Amino acid sequence: MFKGVLYMLFSSLCFAIVNLMVKTLSDSTNVFPTIQNYPVHELILFRSLISLAICIAIVKHQKIKFFGNNKKWLLIRGVFGVTSLTLFFFTLKHLPIAIATVVQYLSPIFTIIFAIYLHKEKVRPIQWIFFLVALLGVAFIGNSKSQGLEIQLIWVLVGLCSAVLSGVSYNAIMKCRTTDAPITVVMYFPLIATPVMIIACFFYGFLMPQGIEWLLLILIGVFTQFAQLFMTKAFNSDAAARITPIKYIGAIYAVCIGYFIFDEDISLIGTLGIALILIGVLLNTFFKQIFRNKKSRLSKV
Repeated sequence: MFKGVLYMLFSSLCFAIVNLMVKTLSDSTNVFPTIQNYPVHELILFRSLISLAICIAIVKHQKIKFFGNNKKWLLIRGVFGVTSLTLFFFTLKHLPIAIATVVQYLSPIFTIIFAIYLHKEKVRPIQWIFFLVALLGVAFIGNSKSQGLEIQLIWVLVGLCSAVLSGVSYNAIMKCRTTDAPITVVMYFPLIATPVMIIACFFYGFLMPQGIEWLLLILIGVFTQFAQLFMTKAFNSDAAARITPIKYIGAIYAVCIGYFIFDEDISLIGTLGIALILIGVLLNTFFKQIFRNKKSRLSKV
């Protein structure tokens, strides 16, 4: 158990570092005036190029079928995953990092909602209450302030859309669970993102990195791979019910990064919104596992 918790803590930390570097390279508030303000499509391009190179090397080494088997759902995973990440990076650019991160944590709720139709997932009435609690948190955030400025509702809604699309992407991953190797599923994200972002750079511009910016752009891709690796190891080391809640320690990382690095002082209403989202998501995870264990015990009787 301890090993699984440790892996998830490292994974959450790596994702927090990725978000920190994305925020640093795209921050609209110019906290770091000596660093250029990069467009989102270029940040995703660098992330995807590094991830794609690593994935291709692993696929070739393991002699796995390159384009996989379940191509329909692999493509859906890639398209929805890329779109979701693009929207999330926009929220990191325009919202406090803590709020952008926590709104993205709504994705498990939408994963379950889509799973009702795609995987015949059963949802109990109490889970719908938790869903509403989390969505109420979004409403609070949409009416909150940071550093005396109103947080634009449009970017909160963009974050919500990102979480919805992540829900589709996660369901696509579940569809490929028995048909394709995990590395193939991971690879379809950069496989689709790379050509799309190259085209975006051609039409919307490419900003040539300078000095330390090269290192930051490369580290986005490297830490993304570490985050995914540690998360996989965490779920392979212990039960999902004990590991999943540890993932949300990322909210604490995000609040600390926002407060100490980007001087983000979120209002009481915004803090309450963050708390409601985390409460709704965590309680849903907890009760979902209780129902699953109960069903498992009954099936053995």
